[in-house]
Amino acid sequence: MKRFSASKTILVAGGAGFVGSHLCDQLLQQGHRVICVDNFLTGSAANVRALQNHPAFRLIEADICKPLDPGEAIDQIYNLACPASPPHYQADPIRTMMISVVGTSNLLNLAERHDATFLQASTSEVYGDPEQHPQQEDYWGHVNCTGPRACYDEGKRAAETLCFDMLRLGRVDARVVRIFNTYGPRMSPSDGRIVSNLIVQALKGEPLTIYGSGEQTRSFCFVSDLVAGLIRLMNVDPNPGMPVNIGNPGEFTINELADLVLEMTGSNSAIVHHPLPVDDPQRRRPDISRARAVLGWEPTLSLADGLAMTIPWFAEALNLSLPKTATRRRAAQPSLVAAASL
Repeated sequence: MKRFSASKTILVAGGAGFVGSHLCDQLLQQGHRVICVDNFLTGSAANVRALQNHPAFRLIEADICKPLDPGEAIDQIYNLACPASPPHYQADPIRTMMISVVGTSNLLNLAERHDATFLQASTSEVYGDPEQHPQQEDYWGHVNCTGPRACYDEGKRAAETLCFDMLRLGRVDARVVRIFNTYGPRMSPSDGRIVSNLIVQALKGEPLTIYGSGEQTRSFCFVSDLVAGLIRLMNVDPNPGMPVNIGNPGEFTINELADLVLEMTGSNSAIVHHPLPVDDPQRRRPDISRARAVLGWEPTLSLADGLAMTIPWFAEALNLSLPKTATRRRAAQPSLVAAASL
C-alpha cells in the first residue's frame, strides 16, 4: 500500500458537497494541495468557506460536463460530482445522466493528460433493488433501466464502464468505489435522504415521514469512515482493478432508525407512513470483505455514535435547541474526520 509522504496536488470534483468537503479537509490535513471543483448545483459554499484562506486550497467554480483545464499539474483526481439524493437527481434526470457520463469522461481525459490516479465515486444504487444480500461487488444488480431512478443508477453504471475501459486500455489508473448510505454533518437539511429527513423533522417537532412499512433496511456509514476508505482506495498499490464497496455493514430497518432518532433528539414527534417510491430497494447492506482484505479498512463508528455528532450539527444549522431529554454522547467525541492510516 502506498504511503502519504510527498505532498500531492489533488483535484476533488464535487469538493463543496457533503462528502467532498470532508475529503478536502482531510487531504489538507495530510499536507496536500487541494483544488476543489464545484458548480454549486448541490454543493454549498459554506462547506468550504473555512478553507478559503488556506494556502494549499484553491476553489474553481466549473461544470465538469465542460472540459476542464486547471492550469497546473495534477497528481490525483477524485470524482464526487453528482447529485446523490433522489429529489435532487430526479429534478433534472437528463443532466444527472450527463454528469455521470460526459462529466466522468472529461475528468478521465484530464487524468490521462496529467498521468493522474483517478477515483470514481459510484454507488450502492448500481445494485438496484438487490436479489443478493448482502451485496458483493461481483453481483451484477437488479436495476430498472427505464424507471425514475435510472438516471442515477444507470449513469453511475456507465461511469464505472468508462473507468474500467480506460484502465484496461492502460490509459488511466482508475479506481471505483461503491458508496453505501452516508450521513454526517454538512448534509443539507433539504437533502431529501432518510437520515437528514428524520433528524430535521424530529428537531422541528414535525411528524416523521416513513415510506412504505418501514421494514426495508439500510446500512449507514458515518462520513469520516467513508473518507478514510476513499483515501485508502486512491492510494492502495497495486490498483485492485475491480470495484470496492465502502459502507457500514450494520443493517437497520427504517423503523429502527426512526426510533433511534426520536430517542436521541428527545422528540415527541409522531410517525406517518406514505407510499413507497417506485423501485425503492427493500434491503441494502454491503459485503465489505474486499475492503477489509485489499484496503485494511472497516468502519469504526456505530450508528448511535455517528448520530450523536450529526444531530447537534443539524440543530445548529436550523438554529434550534436540543431538548434537555435528548440523549447525550457518553464517550469522548472523536475527531470529525478520523485520520486514515496509510
